[in-house]
Amino acid sequence: MNINECMEYIDSYTKSGGKITDLSRAQGLMDRIGNPEKRLKFVHIAGTNGKGSTLEYIAGALQKAGYKTGKFTSPFILHYNDRIRINDDEIDDESLCQLAETVKEKAENKEYSQFEITMAIAMLWYEREKCDVVVLETGIGGLLDSTNVIPPPLLSVITSISLDHTAILGETAEEIAVHKAGIIKGGSAVVVAEDNPDSVVEIMRKTAEERGAEFVEKADYIPAADGGLFSPLIYNGVTVKPAMAGVHQYYNAGTALTACLYLRKKGFDIPDDAIIGSIRTSQVKARTQYIDGEPPVIVDGGHNPSGVGMLSLMLMYLTSRNRKIYAVMGMVASKDHVSCVRTIAEHCEKLFAVDGFAPNSVPKEDIAETADFLTETETGTLEECVEKAKVLAVENNGIVVVCGSLYLASEYLNKIK
Repeated sequence: MNINECMEYIDSYTKSGGKITDLSRAQGLMDRIGNPEKRLKFVHIAGTNGKGSTLEYIAGALQKAGYKTGKFTSPFILHYNDRIRINDDEIDDESLCQLAETVKEKAENKEYSQFEITMAIAMLWYEREKCDVVVLETGIGGLLDSTNVIPPPLLSVITSISLDHTAILGETAEEIAVHKAGIIKGGSAVVVAEDNPDSVVEIMRKTAEERGAEFVEKADYIPAADGGLFSPLIYNGVTVKPAMAGVHQYYNAGTALTACLYLRKKGFDIPDDAIIGSIRTSQVKARTQYIDGEPPVIVDGGHNPSGVGMLSLMLMYLTSRNRKIYAVMGMVASKDHVSCVRTIAEHCEKLFAVDGFAPNSVPKEDIAETADFLTETETGTLEECVEKAKVLAVENNGIVVVCGSLYLASEYLNKIK
């Protein structure tokens, strides 16, 4: 199997596969490939927003402490391989092809999802490469997410929970929290991000108690003074400024700090300088990614009201310092594009609407119509709109913001940047 045949095989599966009501399909696939997940150790992360950043902070600290650390994320940003990594290395094409061949030989003719096939390949690679620990991000939800076939992890981590995938997970943060709490397992422990509402925290605390899991209290850190685009925290008298921008990074970094200190208590030798160093250096592409230049560009894949709301706080900060915002925005139809577009448009000098970056992208005319009573709008191709936005930003002390969808962010980073 060469790389083209490999990707053709993976792409032959749909994103969601057949309908599921339990984990038997994913578990059956793991059984058929020899249950590599049973010979690995995990930190399991679920949440609506912040999973990717929190994963990078935790995995980075483990890596800096000398542990061979697997990273499983979704979706990919630049290309398929970047969702399966060990330390700083993506799975190579040769290994991907070999392991996809193994999965193809073992898998029965079932309606697997592409995510399940990807997870099977990743688990085989992590086991083959003898990872000390794998930091594992869920896809959607937790209870019925295929990653939940793993045995009790070293630690479960619940990041910020808000409304997303409501058709699958529920209409309220509390209903969604019940799904996310599905990754909490007996004999393990759970860390919950402190920016969750009390009702969500109580669901997690009660679930931990019912299942015999330890509820880990927040580590001893506090906010530092205004860090501009960044949100530093103070830990052990040291000011730690995250490498990633945004108010929410204070909470993501704090959640990771709490998780790392728990792992230390359980025998992992993770010194403070590894934790601090990871927070100060870890970056995630397309998550409020700040690209310095003339003009600067912020690339953000936030696609739900909470994620877009966090980006808007950054834009509010920038406009308060006389920086003009020129947004290039597109969204997919499965998201609440009306509220998200309005949230961004309020801060923009001009909003350029684009489509065509995903099969279900909202027509650019609809994006523009939603925004045009709040700011000046224009439509065009991604390339045209980015170029026009950059010209205006250079002329007017501005910043270009590419936002609204991870698919859009990926297309920008792959084809334009």
